[in-house]
Amino acid sequence: MITICVDVNGGDEKPAVVLEGIERALAANEDLCVLAAGTPDSGVEAFCESHDRATALVCSEAIGMDEHPTEAIRTKRDSTIVRGCAAVRAGEADGFFLAGSTGAIFAAATLHVGRVPGIKRPAIACAMPGLAGHETIFMDMGANADCRPEMIAQFAAMGSAYAKTELGVDNPRVALLSNGTEDTKGSESAQAAFAACKEVEGINFVGNCEGTDILMGDLDVIVTDGFTGNVALKTLEGTAKFLVGVLKEYASSSILSAMGALALKPALKEAAGKLSGDAHGGAVLLGLKAPVLIGHGATSPTAVCNGTLAAAAAVSSGLVERLTNAN
Repeated sequence: MITICVDVNGGDEKPAVVLEGIERALAANEDLCVLAAGTPDSGVEAFCESHDRATALVCSEAIGMDEHPTEAIRTKRDSTIVRGCAAVRAGEADGFFLAGSTGAIFAAATLHVGRVPGIKRPAIACAMPGLAGHETIFMDMGANADCRPEMIAQFAAMGSAYAKTELGVDNPRVALLSNGTEDTKGSESAQAAFAACKEVEGINFVGNCEGTDILMGDLDVIVTDGFTGNVALKTLEGTAKFLVGVLKEYASSSILSAMGALALKPALKEAAGKLSGDAHGGAVLLGLKAPVLIGHGATSPTAVCNGTLAAAAAVSSGLVERLTNAN
């Protein structure tokens, strides 16, 4: 049996939404147990009493999206995030799924779950969709705004190991995000990261790539610093929202346009779902001693279910061991 801790109070949605997702995950995997971390008013105790493979971890506090991450972690030691991470470190759970403040999750997981020996900083990674079913692991998506070259080189190694586990690719093609594909492109820091990635043994580093390759390329892993990665991610999300907005304006222009927009709606909804990362359970914080998956703040029962199942799959596939060996 694999036990995954789930933060019931995490994110923007009501705890009932998270509990529904946990219920779906338990139904989908008979070998799964859930340690549900929640405040007394979250309904977590009643839920766990009615579900055999669910155990309540009752906490007196929850960390909000608007709180300062490190300050909240320091002062709210009985919060669901801190207690959940501590439970993983104590062996009470094998992994953690939660939505909410990325900064608080990063700080608590780094401190309480702990890093894989030799890993300088954990990084946020997610499988981005592409054409014809191709997917690309993209990282760092926001955990580390400032990165030294050796950190990005470690991201490349971790991303390669994750692609083997998540995508099933035997020899993942790894590239560095830059402003051109030539080896000499990029800022001084990008060129230094390029040189560091070339020195990493055991990975298939193919050089630089451009922003268009995130969704339109044939690469398996793209690495960059957290500042650039987060800007790129938010740009992609904004572009998707813009296209939906344009479609709505177009649909209101005439009856014929409305019919065309209605026909396109299912495809656009599916594309938006792929871009959100919910199908993979969100993003994973690579470099820790146990799998920690991060969902969107406005998460859904489906996303909670997939995130919980993905955390369990990361445990059973030996993701941490792969990352340790890759380092």
